[in-house]
Amino acid sequence: MKKSTLTELILEAKKAQGLTWAAIATAAGLSEVYTTSACLGENALPPEAAAKVATTLGLGPEIAAALTEYANKGEAASTVSKEPLQYRFQEIIYVYGGTLKALIEEKFGPGIMSAIDFTMDIEKVPDPKGDRVKITMNGKFLGYKTW
Repeated sequence: MKKSTLTELILEAKKAQGLTWAAIATAAGLSEVYTTSACLGENALPPEAAAKVATTLGLGPEIAAALTEYANKGEAASTVSKEPLQYRFQEIIYVYGGTLKALIEEKFGPGIMSAIDFTMDIEKVPDPKGDRVKITMNGKFLGYKTW
């Protein structure tokens, strides 16, 4: 099954049942961001979590099987930066961009996060397995205007 078909079926079932990504993630036993990303075709779920997602959505075993298949991350990308750090940020958007959009719209409604009324902090977080980069982005929500 194509990931685009999988995503379409999941979105239809999610809407029909009035479920949130948080509820689906809770059923899967995984994080909201990762579960959403997998449902949008950018990640794969372990078989047990995939079965729980399919059951929660009232979908069959073919959906659970498709959720376990590896994704071609960022398949829709048109250009890729050659600078390694910039490429990684592009990769994050390719893989999680749809997830970010879906979660922000579910929590706030249709709109965007401002890049003007915006702050970002970068922290070094010591970790015995290797230091971590912690990036916090904080932008004002800008709802789309209707008229």
